[in-house]
Amino acid sequence: MQDYTCTGIWIGGITLGALLFVAGLLHLIPRLGAPGKALSKWLCVAPGLDLLVGFFTGLPLVLGPVFGGWTGLATSVIAQVLAVMIWTTLHGLAHPTARKGPRIIKFLNSLVGTWRNFIAVWITAFAVPVFLLVRVAELLVYPWLVWLIRFPKYKQSDWVRVNRFKFKNLVGHDLIWCLYCDWMTGVWSLGSEMLRNVESFWCPIRFDNEKKCKNCSVDFPDVFNGWVNADGSMEEVVEVLKEHYDEAEINAWFGHPARLTVEGKKPKDN
Repeated sequence: MQDYTCTGIWIGGITLGALLFVAGLLHLIPRLGAPGKALSKWLCVAPGLDLLVGFFTGLPLVLGPVFGGWTGLATSVIAQVLAVMIWTTLHGLAHPTARKGPRIIKFLNSLVGTWRNFIAVWITAFAVPVFLLVRVAELLVYPWLVWLIRFPKYKQSDWVRVNRFKFKNLVGHDLIWCLYCDWMTGVWSLGSEMLRNVESFWCPIRFDNEKKCKNCSVDFPDVFNGWVNADGSMEEVVEVLKEHYDEAEINAWFGHPARLTVEGKKPKDN
């Protein structure tokens, strides 16, 4: 029991120290002249951002159990939580004017209660591994579809990037959770864009539930823009596939910009 405790303390301490050290470096790097600013800018978009997010979120969840089993995993997670809370406090103290002014956390605490808001926002952290897996799929799975079946290639940094730290007076608690939302919204939106290609290419058939069709059409516009009715025939499905893919250079979903034309010409930015 004592060995497990010592191992856990060591893993937790090293993890906490490493996370806070790198967080400190992120504040220092932009102040190191032009090279520092360039590096800082690179770390704000994919693929640099992927490395950064992986270090802060994924790496402790892997190395913790590797070196300490379940104890290592638990202490790594605790270290991650402590790192966020310590950084949040220090960042708020470093910006007293913004901390004392209008803040998201102040309003939401008054709206739903301090502890309810605190617990709820931390519950969302359980979704981080899900977003990490989605991001891994975007990096390792989707490129095969581009190569094998000519799906459209995306500049992923147009989605996977963060810049809300530039927002004036967004500090501490508000900033860290806004950065989380900044990252995960981009990751999820890119995944949805990729899935639009998958759905329309392999199964352009509407669902047999009208409510589901309406709900899904928000993220999959082709539901009402080309997919065959649920009571249609396979002949219709094949005709739709021929219409949209038979002579297409890129096998994109039906509403993809690559299919649009301006006065008969493809737009420059596809």
